Amino acid sequence: MAMAIIDAIHQRKCELIATTHYPELKAYAYNRPGIINASMEFDVETLQPTYRFLMGIPGQSNALNIASKLGLSPKIIEQARAFTDSENQDINNMIAELTAQTKRAHDEADQLDQELTESTKLHTALQDKFDQYQNQKDRLLERAREQANQVVAEAKKRADQIIADLHKKQRLVGKSTIKENELIDAKGALNQLEVAPSLKKNKVLRKEKAKHDFHPGDDVMVKSYGQQGTLIRQEKNGSWEVQLGILKMQIDENDLEKAAPEKKAKQTYQTRVSRTRSSGMSPTLDLRGHRYEEAMYELDRYIDSALLAGYPSVTIIHGKGTGALRKGVNEYLKSNPRVKSFGYSAPNAGGDGSTVVKFK
Repeated sequence: MAMAIIDAIHQRKCELIATTHYPELKAYAYNRPGIINASMEFDVETLQPTYRFLMGIPGQSNALNIASKLGLSPKIIEQARAFTDSENQDINNMIAELTAQTKRAHDEADQLDQELTESTKLHTALQDKFDQYQNQKDRLLERAREQANQVVAEAKKRADQIIADLHKKQRLVGKSTIKENELIDAKGALNQLEVAPSLKKNKVLRKEKAKHDFHPGDDVMVKSYGQQGTLIRQEKNGSWEVQLGILKMQIDENDLEKAAPEKKAKQTYQTRVSRTRSSGMSPTLDLRGHRYEEAMYELDRYIDSALLAGYPSVTIIHGKGTGALRKGVNEYLKSNPRVKSFGYSAPNAGGDGSTVVKFK
C-alpha cells in the first residue's frame, strides 16, 4: 500500500517526503528512479542523535542495538534477531555499512576543511611576509641607486683628473724619466672607475662581491685591465705584486678576483720570452663612429691591454672620413715608445682606413 501511494503521487509529479520504518520501502526507494532514500544520523554508542542529514542513505533500525545498550537480556536480543527475516537483516547490514562509510567521509571532510583553513592562514601570513620583503628590497635598492649616483658623480670628477694627468704624461713620454709602468698605473686607476658597468649605467647594481682568499701562486684576474696574472707576494700595505705577462705590477686587492688556472704547456728550458696571445681580446680595434677624445682614450687603453696580452701586432680601424681620427691615431703611435712601427693596411684589407701596429 505504501509503495503504491508513493508511485501514484510520483506519477503526478508532486514532491513528497515519506517517513517510514518499512525495510521494503528502503529497498523500493533504492531501485526506483526519481525516488531517493535519506535519513538522520544516530550515534548508537552515545544513544544521541547527531542531527546530521544523510542524503542517499536509508535510516537504520536501531531498536535492538539500543535495547542492548540499555541492558536488555542478550538472550532476548538474540531471539529477536532470529525473528527478523534474512532480507531485513541484509538491508540493515547494508545500511550500517553505508552509514559507517558516510561518517568516515564526513569526518575526513571536516579534517580537510580544518587543514585547508590552517593552510589558508599560513599562505596569507607567508604572502604578507613576502610582500614586506619585496617592499623592503625595493627601498634598499632605491637607496643603493641613490648612493650609486653619488659614486658615479665622484668617479666622473676623478676620471677628469686622471685623464688630464694622462694627457700630460703622454706629452712627456720620451722627454723625461717617466716610466711606462707609471702610465699603466695611472690608467689602471681610471679603469677601476668602470669596474662595475651597472654603476656607470645605473640600471642594475652589482651583487655582493665574492669572498677573497688569495695565496702566492694563485691565478687571478686584474679587473681594471681585464688581464689574467699570477700572484707573487703580498705587500705590507695589503696590495699584491702580480705577474702580468712580462710586467710585474702592484695591484690593490679589491681589483683582483680568483680566476680559473690556465692550462700550462710542458716546461721547456728556453730562456727567451716569447709573446703569447690572450684568448679574451680581439687583435682589432674599431674606432669608427667614436668622438675624437673618446677614440684616443679607447686607443690608449687598447694598446696597453695588447701589450699585456703579448700581441706582436694589432690593427686599428679608424676609417677615412675627414682624416682627423687617422691623424690622431698616427700621432699617438709616434709618441708611444713601445710601438716599433706602424703603417696602413694593404689595399685589399682596408688601405688607409686602418693601421697595422707592430710592437717592440
